[in-house]
Amino acid sequence: MTCTRSVYSWDIIAHRVGSKLFFDMRDESAFDLLTVNETAVETPIDDNAEKSINSTTNLGLEATFINQNFSQQVLKRSEEKEKFDKPNPFIAEDNEEEEKVASVGYRYRKWNLGNDIEIVIRCEHDAVLSPGTYINIKALNEWESKGGMGEWRQKLDTQRGAVLATELKNNGCKLAKWTVASVLSGSEYLKIGYVSRKNFMDSSKHCILGTQQFKPRELASQMNLSMDNGWGIVRCIIDYCMNLEKGKYLILKDPNKGMIRIYDIPNNTFDSEDDDDDEDEEEADDEDEDEQEEEIEANI
Repeated sequence: MTCTRSVYSWDIIAHRVGSKLFFDMRDESAFDLLTVNETAVETPIDDNAEKSINSTTNLGLEATFINQNFSQQVLKRSEEKEKFDKPNPFIAEDNEEEEKVASVGYRYRKWNLGNDIEIVIRCEHDAVLSPGTYINIKALNEWESKGGMGEWRQKLDTQRGAVLATELKNNGCKLAKWTVASVLSGSEYLKIGYVSRKNFMDSSKHCILGTQQFKPRELASQMNLSMDNGWGIVRCIIDYCMNLEKGKYLILKDPNKGMIRIYDIPNNTFDSEDDDDDEDEEEADDEDEDEQEEEIEANI
């Protein structure tokens, strides 16, 4: 729904089974890895990626790590955790590590897109303010110092609007995804934290400088984000995929152009190792099909 704002390449799997269509990410995909300054005029580069803490890859890992920890640090540990009617689907009932898993609530919601097309989306809530009032919690991170001790330390108290405006320009895609996710889940608020490095030469230690709370739809309006356009993109892709033959497809954002490409791939592509053992016999029959690849381009 926010793919028109993305700059970096990404991919998802579309699997058509009968009259149903499933969208998912690859097991080892970096789709959930947060980006940093993706929409800035000067984006981070991957030169000496393994050595530089400010490379695209390392900044993404740092931002993801900050978000996972920040969303848990702002919770009240003294109060009883609110639970939904069903248990966490990703934790086994006899799992002793349940208490160590990050606190998050999953909500499956359904929308009718017209023409007998319904879509079910797994949404997330990060916390609850009061019974029935849910919020999502995210964090923006400052990774470079432009004013000695960092601009956020100087401007957050007096010029918070200017800091947010800069982040909307430099991280427009990431903020748009957070906002859309909050709207879809039905969260009442989106809380954003401002996290900065203690030392800008060390990416392992951070401090929380402040937080800001928004209503998702008001923030969407502020960044000129239209939910109707987002639903239009989803409906366009669904209609296109439903006109294809049954099977598995790779939807890829072109890294150099504002378009997506849809590739027809064998059904056993990207399967886990456990599934590979069960499909050894089928692989022999599919060797000829592996060489056949259909490419479809669609402007976005």
